[in-house]
Amino acid sequence: MSFSRKLAGAAALSLALTVSASAQAPQSEKNVSMKMALMIIDGALEQCTKDGYKVTISIIDKGGNLAAMVRGDGTNPHTVEFSRLKAYTSRTRGQTSLEVQKLMEKPENWWIKQIPNVVGIGGGVPIKVGNEVIGAVGVSGAPGGDKDEVCANAGIAKVADSLK
Repeated sequence: MSFSRKLAGAAALSLALTVSASAQAPQSEKNVSMKMALMIIDGALEQCTKDGYKVTISIIDKGGNLAAMVRGDGTNPHTVEFSRLKAYTSRTRGQTSLEVQKLMEKPENWWIKQIPNVVGIGGGVPIKVGNEVIGAVGVSGAPGGDKDEVCANAGIAKVADSLK
């Protein structure tokens, strides 16, 4: 066997071992912390209270799991699940649930309605670090999804500096 073949074989083996070792390393990813979730909830609740709305606020983490939820005083029962679904929609789609609503209105996007737990109404906003979606907030209870979305954005604004 020639020296160049031996060298190529050794290089391939070395690369395979390196790839194998790095594939076993734990992942390191950005996600919504509990402190961040609570600050977002506080900001959203503050805005909605100021506007006179009784709401429930849900935070979904990067994996699509419920990280935190606060049901505001005097809210209707459906707001609990609806706020979670709005947040889940924003997390899975990487866009606001109001944008998803507009997509669902087009007949060629019929398939979006087939995705479980995705809803088309405003109030869900993705939480992003740059272009990476690390979670989402969903607000339900204001008289209209656009008003819920204002509150969700106010919550994200509370942590904007840490999302840079």
